[in-house]
Amino acid sequence: MGDKDVLAGDTEHLRLFTRHLLRDVQALEQMLESGAIEADVRRIGVEQEMFLVDDEWQPAPKAMEILERLDDPRITHELALFNLEANLDPLRFDGDCLSRMEQGLREILETVREAALEVGADVVLTGILPTLHKSHLSIENMTPEKRYYALNDALNRLRGGTYKFYLKGVDELLVEHDNVMLEAANTSFQVHFQVGAEEFAQLYNIALVAAAPVLAAAAGSPLLFGKRLWRETRIALFQQSIDTRSARPEMRDIKPRVHFGTHWVDDSVLEIYREDIARFRVILGREIEEDPLEELAEGRVPLLKALQLHNSTIWRWNRPCYGISNGKPHLRIENRVLGSGPTLQDEIANAAFWFGLVSALAHAESDVRQSMDFDDARANFVAAARLGLDSRLYWCGKGETQGARQLITETLIPLAREGLEAGNLDQAEIEHYLGIIAERVESKQTPSAWLLRSYARMKDRGSPLERLTALTAALAERERTGEPVHRWSLAEFEEAGDWTPSYRRVEQYMTTDLITVGVNEPIELVARLMDWHNIHHIPVEDEQHVLLGLMSHRSLLRHMASREHTKADAPTPVGEIMQRDLITIRPDTPTLEAIDLMKTKRIGCLPITVELRLVGVVTEHDFLRVASILLEQRLREDEQA
Repeated sequence: MGDKDVLAGDTEHLRLFTRHLLRDVQALEQMLESGAIEADVRRIGVEQEMFLVDDEWQPAPKAMEILERLDDPRITHELALFNLEANLDPLRFDGDCLSRMEQGLREILETVREAALEVGADVVLTGILPTLHKSHLSIENMTPEKRYYALNDALNRLRGGTYKFYLKGVDELLVEHDNVMLEAANTSFQVHFQVGAEEFAQLYNIALVAAAPVLAAAAGSPLLFGKRLWRETRIALFQQSIDTRSARPEMRDIKPRVHFGTHWVDDSVLEIYREDIARFRVILGREIEEDPLEELAEGRVPLLKALQLHNSTIWRWNRPCYGISNGKPHLRIENRVLGSGPTLQDEIANAAFWFGLVSALAHAESDVRQSMDFDDARANFVAAARLGLDSRLYWCGKGETQGARQLITETLIPLAREGLEAGNLDQAEIEHYLGIIAERVESKQTPSAWLLRSYARMKDRGSPLERLTALTAALAERERTGEPVHRWSLAEFEEAGDWTPSYRRVEQYMTTDLITVGVNEPIELVARLMDWHNIHHIPVEDEQHVLLGLMSHRSLLRHMASREHTKADAPTPVGEIMQRDLITIRPDTPTLEAIDLMKTKRIGCLPITVELRLVGVVTEHDFLRVASILLEQRLREDEQA
C-alpha cells in the first residue's frame, strides 16, 4: 500500500487494471521459466510497526507531524495517525546479520522517538496498545492519504454493512464498527526471507509449519479494549477487521482476505497469485504505464506494479512477495505472524527462531507435505494464537499433539540452531538469540503472560483505564532498558502516573455491564431488579438496544404510592410509567460537562448512547466513587510530599 497514486477507481479503471494484473502474472511466468529470478543468495529484512502515544499513554495522532521532522525514506506512515512503520534495508543471511538488524532497528527507533518527543509523543512497541479505545478508531484518526480512504471505501462496498467483531477468551468481546480502522488496532514485526524460485514451494510450506510454534513462543497481545481474549488477539482481530464477507442464508464457502491458506503449494509461487486473483476481486487500482512483456522483450526487469498492489490487498499470514534488488528480480516469503515488541531483542530472537526453523526444515524435510497434513498446520496456528505456550501442537511425523513448551524446548530450538549454523551465522549470535527464546519458554513469561499477570495483579486497584495505563507505561519503561520480556518485573499500579487523565471523559469509567428491561415488562420486575442489584436506575431498551426510556427508583415509589393494588390487578407495564424525555450523552463527553448537566437538570442518571443505542450509563454514585478515589490519592500524595 505504499503507492501514492492508488485509487479505488470506477468499473472501467478496475477492468483496465485487471488486464495489467493478468499481464504481470504472464510476465512472472516467463521469468520463472527462463530462470531470471535471483537464486543462490539468502537475504533477510524486517518491517517494524509502532504505536505513538501522548504523555497520558493514550494513542497520539502525530504521525504526519513526526514525518515532517524526519528525512528518512525508511520511515513511513500507516493506516492510522497513531502508527508508524520503518523498513530496514535487507541484509545477507550470514555472519552477524542478526545483531546488525537489531542495531539498525535501534537507530531507526531512536530517530523516531527523538522526533516524537518534539511534538509531545513517544513510541511503544506492542502488538495491541492496552490503552487503545474504540473511540480512537474513527475516520478522523485515519492518515489523510487517498489510498487509505480508497481502501476503506472499497472494503465497505464489498461488505455492504458494518464490521462485526466477536471474540471469546477469558472475557467476551462483541463490537460493531463502521470503517476499516479496526485494522489499525494492531501492529506487527514483519519478517522477510528471500528464496529462490525453484525452492519457493518447499520453503513456503515449511514457513506455514513453522508459524505456529514461533507464534506460541512470541504471543504478546492478550488484551483488546480491556478484555482478556486470545494470547495473540491480533490474529483474530486482523482477520475480522478486513473481512468483507457477510452472513448469508446459503451454505457457501467464501474465503476471508486475511487467512492462513487452504492447502500446500505444490510447484510454484504462481499457484498463490493465481488463486488470489481467482478468489478475491480487485478492489484497488492505479495508473500503470509499464507493459511487463515489452520490458522483458527489451531485456529489462519489470516492476509488476499491478501484481504487487493486488497482493497487498490480500493478507496471507505468510505472503509471497516479488521485488527487485540490485537490478535482479527476487521472491520473498513475508512472515506477518509476529506482533511488534515488546523489545528489539525479543523481536530479533523471534525472527531468529523462525529463520532457523525454516532453514533447518529445508535441509531435514525433502517434502513437508509427506510428514504433516495441511489441516494440522492450520489447526496449530489457531491453537497457538488462542493459547500461546499452553497450546498443544502437531509436529512433523509425530502423529499426535505435544505441549508447545516441551516441543519448543526439546525439539525446535535445537532444530533452529542447526538451521542458523547451516546459514553460517556467528555462533555467539545463535546462542544469544535462541537463548532468549529458551529462557522465555522455560520461565513461561511471554509478552502476553507478562501483560495478563500484571493486569491480574492490579485487579483491585483503581479504574480499568488506570490499570491499562499502568501496563502501557510499564511497557515503555521496560522496553527502554533493553532487557527481554522474560526478565521483566510485573507492572505496578503506581506506574500509571497522574490519576486525573483516567476520569476526563465518561467513557473511561462509565458502567457498561447494564441491567435493562423492555417496555412490556411488569414494574414488579423493575422493583425486584433494583432491590437485588442495589441500583436506582434501570434503562428501558428494545431488542436492538435502542434506548426507549428510563425507570428510576423515585418514579417507581411514586407510582406504587399513588394507587392501591390487589392481586387481581393486571400488572402495569414499564412503558406506562417510564420517563421518555431523556437527556443522553456520548461516550466522549467530558466529565465536567456531564456533571454540569446533572446539576442543572437535577437528574441522577445519564444514559450514554451512540446512534440511539444504549452503550452505558453514568450516575451520581459513579461521580461520588470517582471523587472518593481522587480525594484519597490526593491525600496520599500530600502525605508523601
